Amino acid sequence: MNSTDSKLLSNKEQFLTLIVEKLGRNSSDFTEKMQFIQGTRKTEETHSAAGVLLLLHFKYNNRLPRKIKGEFIFQLIKRSLKVTQPGDLSCPGGLLQNHFDPLLRPLISRRIIPILQGNALKYVQMKDAETARMITLFLTNAVREAREETGLSPWNINFLGHLPTYSLHLFRRTIFPLVGFVKREWQFYPNSEVESLVEIPLMSFFDEKNYGLYRIETSNRIHTETGNTREFPCLITHDNRGKQEILWGATFYIIMSFLKIVLNFEIPDLREKKIIKRTLGPEYITGHQKNQRD
Repeated sequence: MNSTDSKLLSNKEQFLTLIVEKLGRNSSDFTEKMQFIQGTRKTEETHSAAGVLLLLHFKYNNRLPRKIKGEFIFQLIKRSLKVTQPGDLSCPGGLLQNHFDPLLRPLISRRIIPILQGNALKYVQMKDAETARMITLFLTNAVREAREETGLSPWNINFLGHLPTYSLHLFRRTIFPLVGFVKREWQFYPNSEVESLVEIPLMSFFDEKNYGLYRIETSNRIHTETGNTREFPCLITHDNRGKQEILWGATFYIIMSFLKIVLNFEIPDLREKKIIKRTLGPEYITGHQKNQRD
């Protein structure tokens, strides 16, 4: 990263303007993916849809150099042992409620809750009617889930744009990611699905030393089409207590997609990076709590 890029990332308003422009001009696959999901409803392999919110916040920090007043951070959740994918870092979000979320959508699409504003709103309005409806539907879904999981108020979020969908084949689920800017510091109130809030500075992604390979071995009780061992790119980070956390999988790729679209950033070469091993048991799919009831 050069000095110009570094300066841009410390300029709150300039970088937010760039995000809205880059994401707003990017095409959307929301409608296409939703049509596919709806087409599976009467089959034996039903797929589901989930909206998630990639939260970006500008945190003022006196420990940074004098000329830099603050830095952008991603605010992620660590999933509790009571849900599927326990221990993973993820964006707040969850399954689309097919009957409930459409009823809530006018609160956002009609700007009763002012999440859609300025140029971000204009870019949504420039889309075809069905794409705009899908964006506001999954934004409603993701904001509702974020409120339930973390206590984040919808009035504390500005919509910045949408990202390409990401499909989880193991769970037959497609993730519809939206990007939201958290305007003010807020009190974190996790529900039972969330263990903690993990903040990752955006600048961390530009330091190659933070990357590694996550070698996943799956239990024989988990059937996969690609065998029992796979390697995934990951980011090695630490929570506010210094505990190591690994960002990988869908959330890693969602953030990489964001960085590619906004800053044309590519994942660095990982061939000689640190390897971290993990074995996934059946509770990764069922959640510990559900697994204990089986």
